[in-house]
Amino acid sequence: MKIKAGLWIDHKKAVIVAITEKGEETRSILSKVEKHLVRSGDSPLKGSYETRRAAQDDIRQREFTEHINIFYDAVIACLRNAEHILIFGPGEAKGELRKRLERASLGGLIEGVETVGKMTGPQIAAKVRERFKEAVSADAS
Repeated sequence: MKIKAGLWIDHKKAVIVAITEKGEETRSILSKVEKHLVRSGDSPLKGSYETRRAAQDDIRQREFTEHINIFYDAVIACLRNAEHILIFGPGEAKGELRKRLERASLGGLIEGVETVGKMTGPQIAAKVRERFKEAVSADAS
């Protein structure tokens, strides 16, 4: 079965729209990534902040990396059967996912990577349908 997949992604969520001969399926994957916390309490009067907080920052970064890797692995698992992939989203996640797909030998399936802002589920599905409209029509004939 030929699958064309498009996904909107940021670090918190991925919305995957798969288009096949049988129809369209939408799936959301949520990450457990939390925003990096803003440092508070840093004051030149209290001494060097960096020396006291470096270990906690390192732990936070490791947790972020661990959660984002699990998230990207789940997204890639959903894209394994796709023959064409469109990636779009607002931030760095789309480029990071592209690199992960390339390392997983799926980079040749990427049709494009686009920067877009926040979108609703129906807007995401409409964008994917529009992008693959010609390909779906050609496959049907």
